[in-house]
Amino acid sequence: MAGKTLSEKIIEKHCGKVVSAGETVIVNVDLSYVQDGTGPLTVRRMKEMGIEVAYNPKKTIFFLDHASPSPRMELSNDHEFMRDFARKSGIILSDVGNGISHHNSLEKYACPSDVIVGADSHTCTNGALGAFGTGMGSTDVAAAIALGKTWMRVPETYLVEVNGRLPKGVYSKDIILHLIGTIGSNGATYKALEFTGDTINDMSTAGRSTIANMSVEAGAKAGLFSPDDETRNFLKAMGREEAFRELKSDEDAVFEKKIQIKADELEPLIAVPHLVDNVKKISEIGKVKVNEVFIGTSCNGRLEDLHIAASIMKGHTINPDTRVIVTPASRRVYIEALKDGTIETFMEAGALVTGAGCGACDGVHLGILGDGEVCLATQPRNFKGRMGDPDSFIYLGNPAVAAATALAGEISDPREVM
Repeated sequence: MAGKTLSEKIIEKHCGKVVSAGETVIVNVDLSYVQDGTGPLTVRRMKEMGIEVAYNPKKTIFFLDHASPSPRMELSNDHEFMRDFARKSGIILSDVGNGISHHNSLEKYACPSDVIVGADSHTCTNGALGAFGTGMGSTDVAAAIALGKTWMRVPETYLVEVNGRLPKGVYSKDIILHLIGTIGSNGATYKALEFTGDTINDMSTAGRSTIANMSVEAGAKAGLFSPDDETRNFLKAMGREEAFRELKSDEDAVFEKKIQIKADELEPLIAVPHLVDNVKKISEIGKVKVNEVFIGTSCNGRLEDLHIAASIMKGHTINPDTRVIVTPASRRVYIEALKDGTIETFMEAGALVTGAGCGACDGVHLGILGDGEVCLATQPRNFKGRMGDPDSFIYLGNPAVAAATALAGEISDPREVM
């Protein structure tokens, strides 16, 4: 019998039988969550099914992170609707200001080898810890919350091997942008991406989280990393070392495709409007004036990301024609950035620092663009209208690119100022 991939091993553990790629199975779910954009529909679907309790309320979370705090009464009413259901059912509520669902999941809830479903496409972020995290629609997640299980097709796996030392100014964001630009936004549809190689082995959990987060931008069902000493150290720092589990693919595991990336040949990359797979080297961009720089989101709002940007902006002032918004991914990140002076560095440079949450990324508030405006953002998506205005333009880059751009007022190569 052929060896198993990470995805196959995790799914087997949760359905109690041997599985193979392409098979449809029922799996037990360890953790389910929704956010305030998808949660109200999830609750309504549960009520329609006549179910007003969760199968495991202590493993079910309502995150109020997209409209945090609420900018409109309609959203405020949705928040109260979710708060009320959480109170009555015992479901965990992560209220406004606590930060983004996926980052909070990594800090507090996700464990290696878990099956995690969320009513948000970037639930795949949990793969950074070796969990099979995947996004589903509100109705499917309603069923998972109510029954403690869900159905899924066992995905085929692409093995992505990344080797070499990342050059100055190049980060995990550039690895995943390179992959998406190479295979396209549909290049891994309903596949699992499994990341390995010496570059990955040396990468922090924060860096892995960025790659796992954006795996869905290539169409992937999940983006997975084998839990290792870095994973153990991260969980220990979060006070959850007991959650660590070893897990890796078998040496003879069957992969549908193998992709090689040479990290030392990469340079800072930019996804240009209006598609994430429209990727160019920063040297190919030319002069692009930028009205807004946004640093944060589930992709690059972690402490490591803030440190990268702050190290470039420290002692400097942002361009007077460019506004800069910084949004930490979680309350914990915000507190740590306050303690070590990172927030002060941003404020002294002229940036605006908001409370923890999704911020400007989803176009609800806290940085909506105007007609014709250009934003350089560290978020995972640059779709037309993503940040609230279909007549605006979003470029994606790593946190160092964002910081260099903030100082210059135009998309800039961080290697020139680092």
